[in-house]
Parts: sequence; C-alpha cells; structure tokens
Amino acid sequence: MTRLRACLPLVVALALASCHHLDDDRIPPAPVLVQFNTVADWDAYGVPGAMSWRYFIKSERQPQNYPYTAMSATGFGGILLCGDINGNPLAYDLSCPVECRADVRVYIDQEALVAECPKCHSTYDVFSLWGHPLSGEAAERGYGLRRYTVRQGGQNEYRVISY
Repeated sequence: MTRLRACLPLVVALALASCHHLDDDRIPPAPVLVQFNTVADWDAYGVPGAMSWRYFIKSERQPQNYPYTAMSATGFGGILLCGDINGNPLAYDLSCPVECRADVRVYIDQEALVAECPKCHSTYDVFSLWGHPLSGEAAERGYGLRRYTVRQGGQNEYRVISY
C-alpha cells in the first residue's frame, strides 16, 4: 500500500502528460541569470519555503535593492520565483503565453494560490503542476508558462536561475 501511495504522484503526472500536449515554448527565449551568492542573499531575496513567491523584473528593479549586475537577466517578461508545495524553488517567465507580450505579466492570486493573467484571465498552477494551465484560453489551447531551471550550488546555498 505504501508503494502505491509513493507512486501516485508519478502516475498522476504521467496521466496529465499523456492526455494532451502542453505548449510551454510560446514565450520567446530570453537570457535569464539571477544569482544568490550567499545564504544571506537567498534569505533576503529568495523564497523562504512552500507556497511563497517573488517577482524579479530587472527593468523595474524588482525586488527593490536586489543586487542586479550587468550580467543579470530576467527573461522575456520577468521571473516568477516560487516555492512548490514541498518548498523546492521553481521559476517561470512572468509573461502570459496567451498574450505573448513582455508587459502582460501573470500575478499570484493570493486567495486561490494560482498565477493569473490580468488580461485574458487564464490561470496556471505554479506550485504543484509546473506552470500548467488550469482555466481560460490557456487551458483550452494547452499553453503553459515557460519554465526556467533553478540550480543549487555548493554548501553556501549558491543558487542560479537560468534556462
């Protein structure tokens, strides 16, 4: 019985993947580099745990006081950094894949705990389903949020977001 419970998340993920095709490449590729060189950087600007989030938009200096460098890049429309349901960091482009514009960005609906587009009102699960669409035109067309890679470095908790 415990083996069955352990395999359940994998079975659900495979079932979702086999039902339809997810297009998460609608947002144009763009450079991404946000670094957390120390534990103090991560504590100040990262996500503290499960179901938490932060927006990174270099052109708007978000978050305020983050030490952006000339090498820093925040994707096409910005980065949504969040902690999944287990507290592991995940990253997505903030641009809605339906709208495909850098200035139309999803935001976290704090009550529903989903990412929502302010223009087309599509919603996305960013905490457990890797940016898959839940409702709206994105769900009808199978458009998911563009995902970025989050890598953890050595013992000093060095983290880099890149694609």
